[in-house]
Amino acid sequence: MNSAIFHFHGELNDFLAPDRRGQEILLRFGSHQSTKHLVEALGIPHVEVGTVSADGVPLGLDAPPPDGSRIEVRPAVPGCPVEPRFLLDSHLGRLAASLRMCGFDCLYANDYEDTRMAEILAEDPRILLSRDRRLLMRKAVRYGYCPRSLDPGEQLREVVRRFDLAGRIVPFRRCLRCNGPLEPVEKARVLDRLEPKTKLYYDEFALCRSCDQVYWKGSHWERMQRLVEEIRAGGSAAAGKMLY
Repeated sequence: MNSAIFHFHGELNDFLAPDRRGQEILLRFGSHQSTKHLVEALGIPHVEVGTVSADGVPLGLDAPPPDGSRIEVRPAVPGCPVEPRFLLDSHLGRLAASLRMCGFDCLYANDYEDTRMAEILAEDPRILLSRDRRLLMRKAVRYGYCPRSLDPGEQLREVVRRFDLAGRIVPFRRCLRCNGPLEPVEKARVLDRLEPKTKLYYDEFALCRSCDQVYWKGSHWERMQRLVEEIRAGGSAAAGKMLY
């Protein structure tokens, strides 16, 4: 039986049992077991890992740790190695709407099952967002993140920070409901669908190409605009805010 001492850095400690956080962990393992297997056995999804080294030498997650070595495991650094297109599990509906508000392509349905999401990722390499660690550990998941907070506003800040998205936000170009692209539309074209006060006070409208939802710059839009600016600036005021 081989053994190695593991040291987990930074936010990776979020996934460890409280009595193991910030501690050196001695693991015993068979020579056939990969570093990925050992790391995930401790509850850390592979998508959260950045670099791994054994006695200062880079080590791939698929390789077994050298017997008697000291393994340093560091979290992924902020950045987005692929186009920021997301797949969200069924518990993150408000986060999906917030990311769409910021202009990001987000697949979401409240009835997605794990198997279906794995199938989607096998065909379309999106970034998976989920608080289900076991789902993030699936082989089909190449890129992903586990939001730590339960608060949708704070989750949005986490995702923007993790994938360094502040400079890539182009708000109000996607439908919050279905993810379809929005396009400007003449008021006359949607006039019969508007409430009396909306007809009176607003003149700029957009229409979703996919579901035909109408949008306009009302008080709701103003609140979202403030939220976007806070997110861009990294302000903590965004935490706790809801879109609807």
